[in-house]
Amino acid sequence: MTLRSRRPASGSQEISAALAMGEPVAAVFVTRAALRDAETGVVVEMARRAGAAIHVAGPAVLRRFGRGDPPPQVLAMIGRAARASLEELLARGGATWLLAGVSYPTNVGFALRTAEVSGAEGVVVDADFTSLGKRTALRASMRADRVMPVLWDSALRGEALSTEQRVNARVAAVTAVHRSAEVVRMAYDAAGASAVRRGGVLERLLREASC
Repeated sequence: MTLRSRRPASGSQEISAALAMGEPVAAVFVTRAALRDAETGVVVEMARRAGAAIHVAGPAVLRRFGRGDPPPQVLAMIGRAARASLEELLARGGATWLLAGVSYPTNVGFALRTAEVSGAEGVVVDADFTSLGKRTALRASMRADRVMPVLWDSALRGEALSTEQRVNARVAAVTAVHRSAEVVRMAYDAAGASAVRRGGVLERLLREASC
């Protein structure tokens, strides 16, 4: 199982190299100012033609997906498309999380964020949320849906999850939780003293993985 299904590519040259090698680009995040640069504009257009979703965003968004400072002016998420049907998602072969019977949109958002950073292929949310609830969850996830599929059960498309699909998704979800916790602990140990920084991402994820 591949736990890391996405990786960021920062800057026009790195994105251009990924495109030249035929790597899939799920999304490109670019500041409005950077679009005025000719080289950046060409690379963004190349990514668009290759099927990438283009998002004009501020520094905070690029910092979030780039996971570093200073944030780049243009960043691509290398990986498979952030839009997929349930069948396409399960056929990818990676970890698909299933959130079943959840009630609080904000908690769902935190779970989506954890799934995304752990490398899950996507998430199926089996819950009856209103449009407002879904928007709240996506905001809490820091828009994880921009880089991985988030399916709100199949009611969104009028389909029904079969018993086999529910069983497979639940097994994948349980496996993903355990594997993700292992990855967090390994990353925490590898980071050494820097991981202990109060408020740091690894410190917070380790606490969540230990619950």
